[in-house]
Amino acid sequence: MKLSLKSVAVILAGLALVSSCKSKKPSSVKMSKNSTATGIAYNKKGGFQIDKSFKGQPTGPNLVFVEGGRFTMGALEEDVVNTRDNLERTVSVQSFYMDETEIGNVHYLEYLNAIQKDSSQEFYESALPDTLVWKNELAFNDSYVEQYLRYPGFRMYPVVGVSWTQASDYCNWRTAAVNNDIAMKSQKGSKKGGKTTKTKGKAESKAAPAFTSGQRLQIESGKVLPAYRLPTEAEWEYAAKAMIGTQYEDENQTNQRIYPWDGPNMRSARGKKKGTMLANFKRGRGDYAGIAGKSNDGAIITNEIYSYPANDFGLYQMAGNVNEWVYDLYRPLSYEDFNDLNPIRRSDYLDNAKNYDKKNDNSLVDNHSRVYKGGSWADVAYWLAPGTRRFIDQDSATSTIGFRCAMIRAGTNK
Repeated sequence: MKLSLKSVAVILAGLALVSSCKSKKPSSVKMSKNSTATGIAYNKKGGFQIDKSFKGQPTGPNLVFVEGGRFTMGALEEDVVNTRDNLERTVSVQSFYMDETEIGNVHYLEYLNAIQKDSSQEFYESALPDTLVWKNELAFNDSYVEQYLRYPGFRMYPVVGVSWTQASDYCNWRTAAVNNDIAMKSQKGSKKGGKTTKTKGKAESKAAPAFTSGQRLQIESGKVLPAYRLPTEAEWEYAAKAMIGTQYEDENQTNQRIYPWDGPNMRSARGKKKGTMLANFKRGRGDYAGIAGKSNDGAIITNEIYSYPANDFGLYQMAGNVNEWVYDLYRPLSYEDFNDLNPIRRSDYLDNAKNYDKKNDNSLVDNHSRVYKGGSWADVAYWLAPGTRRFIDQDSATSTIGFRCAMIRAGTNK
């Protein structure tokens, strides 16, 4: 039986109508009109209010999404310092966000400017980076002491001289600053007037109210970002290795990674930049940059935070330039009792500080020892491998340690 074009068109239109009428299961970003538990309509006057405009967690400033998964955490290089403190094991981390760059001098100066206006003089002074980390009686680094933090030519260089405690305080301030800015912009938008619908002569808003009486955004609005914080050691190592770049066909991976890129070499193996350094580090004793006119990594000390290629997650300088603070308390045997899902060591639970006897100078480990990772401009290539780890007191600062922030991905995994 032959069908006319008109008949075919009618049939196709009918099929489309039927398929469009099929009920779709609600999700967190596509809610139904009525509660699937009670059948009661959302957003009725005096009833339970939800914001249907929510389309998923917004990405905060400077953040890059890192899809979670499982990976082999641990050192892949030969343990030349014989610490045996990061043996290989399989763990999984949830999806999260991480700063695409290290926090720069200009970002930290913005913070200092804000707290100088809103905080006590005592807190402001406690937040100041220690510029004397550059001072060395046997090296002429005086210009860095005076210029590195505040001179405009160093604006986009990573901030250093910041302790773990100071970095954590910065994260807290940044959370409040970003959310306050979002609230102000949302408030201005609401004053301009949102879309309304008329029901029985009354105007009703399509979205639930975003503000409390104190004009602060409600968490239910979906516009409030979770806290900025230091990444856990597992998150940092997972993001640095960026094994997503080695995948093919389902869950297969072509290779492991010693560094945040493929191969055992520190130079680009292909493309227009073949032979150029992939990170800023110390190539050998006394060699911080190579010879003039052919500098191997382009920097004597630190370099600008976008200077080298990003890894497969889009993160810059996860090796070299500066080491980076992570959240974790240091313990040499953490790999033995870490949880295998979102591992972290935040206290001396199961590994008490008294076991290390720092009081009698039998160890450097205590409850103020924090992990830092990634290698720096003053480190040899060994320390650029994400699986290596070192520690220092949380109130200490050096010219080789900076930081970047992370944030949980709330809800969806992608």
